[in-house]
Amino acid sequence: MKRLFCLTLLAAGAPAEVKVLQNFTLIDGSGRPPVANAALVVRDGRIEYAGPQSGIKAPSGAQTIDLAGKYVIPGIINLHGHIGNVVGLKQDPANYTRRNVESNLRTYASYGVTTVVSLGADQPLVFDIRREQRSSRPQYTRVFTAYRGFTGKAGYPTSAPGMKGVPFEVGSVQDVAKAIDELASKKVDIVKIWVDDHFGKEKKIPLDLSKAIIQRAHNNGLKVGAHIFYLQDARDLVEAGLNALMHSVRDKPVDDALIASMKKHGAWQGAATLTRELSSFAYARTPAFLDDPFFLKFAPADAVKTLKTPGQKAVGSDPRFEAALKVAQRNLKRLVDAGVKYGFGTDTGPPARFPGFFEHLEMELMAQAGLTPAQILQAATKNSAEFLGAKDLGTLEKGKWADLIVLGKNPLADIRNTRSLEWVMIAGNRLK
Repeated sequence: MKRLFCLTLLAAGAPAEVKVLQNFTLIDGSGRPPVANAALVVRDGRIEYAGPQSGIKAPSGAQTIDLAGKYVIPGIINLHGHIGNVVGLKQDPANYTRRNVESNLRTYASYGVTTVVSLGADQPLVFDIRREQRSSRPQYTRVFTAYRGFTGKAGYPTSAPGMKGVPFEVGSVQDVAKAIDELASKKVDIVKIWVDDHFGKEKKIPLDLSKAIIQRAHNNGLKVGAHIFYLQDARDLVEAGLNALMHSVRDKPVDDALIASMKKHGAWQGAATLTRELSSFAYARTPAFLDDPFFLKFAPADAVKTLKTPGQKAVGSDPRFEAALKVAQRNLKRLVDAGVKYGFGTDTGPPARFPGFFEHLEMELMAQAGLTPAQILQAATKNSAEFLGAKDLGTLEKGKWADLIVLGKNPLADIRNTRSLEWVMIAGNRLK
C-alpha cells in the first residue's frame, strides 16, 4: 500500500492558499516520462507535491481543480525578448511606460510565456517591476533584464527606428568599465552585446571592446550573451569566453571548430530566434498566421491590418533572411546533435515580432529543423531556467514556483499542440 502524502495547515499566521490540480497528464519538464493520472499540490504559489494522484490526500479546505483529459507543462521561458518599446508597429523609447510594459508582460502570459529575458533595450522602470515581482507572487510574466546592451560608437542597431540612444555606445575600455560597473550595481541578469554589421551596412563593435565587455562582466559575476550573425564572430566571441549566442549563426554552417570551442568553454546556443528570421521576410507575402485565431486573440488589430495590406513596406520584406532562416535551422540541429547546451528564445517584442504567439511559432520552426517535441519543451523550460540560474523555475517539482500551462492536447505527440492552451498559472495565480 502506497504511503499517502499528507499536508498540514500552517501553525500560525494567515491561512495558506492551497490548490490541488488533479486527474491530468503531467509533463514536468525534467525529461522524465509523463505521469498519467497526476496531481499537483500548490501552497502559496509553490509546489508541495507533483506526481501520481494516488500519492496524495487532498488537505481539508483546499481548492480542487479537476483537469480530466488535460496535459500540464511548465511555463515557457523566453531567453530573448524585448518589452515596452513598441505600440502597434512603432518602436520608440517614449513607449516605455508601466502601462505598456505590463501590457506586454500580460500578453506573454496569456500565451503561456511565464518568464522573459528582456535583452538590452530597457529603462530604469524594469528594475521596479522586477523588484515587485521578486518580493511577491507575480500576476503576469516574470521579467529578467540586461537593462541596456552594448554596441560601438554609432554601431548597429542604433540606426534602427527607435534605437538611437538605447544601447551603450562604447569607444574605449574605459567606456566599457564604466558601463559594466553601472550594470553590476543594478544587478542585471545578463549582459548583452550587439555584434553585427547588418549585411555590411552598419558599424560593428570592435572585437577588442567585446572582449573587454566579457572580461569585465565576468569579473563582476555576470554572464554575457551576444547578438551575432556571422560564424567568425561566433568563433571569436566564444573563444573570448562568451556565455551564449543569442541568435543562430546565419551566414554559414557551423563547423567542428566552433562546436568544440562551445563545448570547451561551456557556451550555450542560448536562443535560436528562428521567428526573428521569419519576421524579416515573411510579410512580403501575407503569412497564413495573420488569420490564425490563436494569433488574433491578442494581436493588435491595427498592426494586423497594416501587415495584411497588399504591398506594405512597414516591416519584414528582406529576402536575404529567408536563406538565413534555413541556415539557422540547420545550425541549431547540428549544435543540439553535437551536445552543445541550448535554450529557447525568439527576439519577440520589436515591430511585427509578436510576443506570445511567436514563441509557439518558434517551437514549430524548431520541429521543422529536426528537434523532437521533448527536446523543444525541455529547451523552453528546464534548459532555459538552468542558463538563468533560476533554480525555482523551469520544472514542475517540489519546492518550485507553480508556473504552468494547461493544454487540451499532448505536446509530445505534436509540438503544435502547445496551441491547445486552456489556461495559465504563475506562482499559483491562475490568470484570468
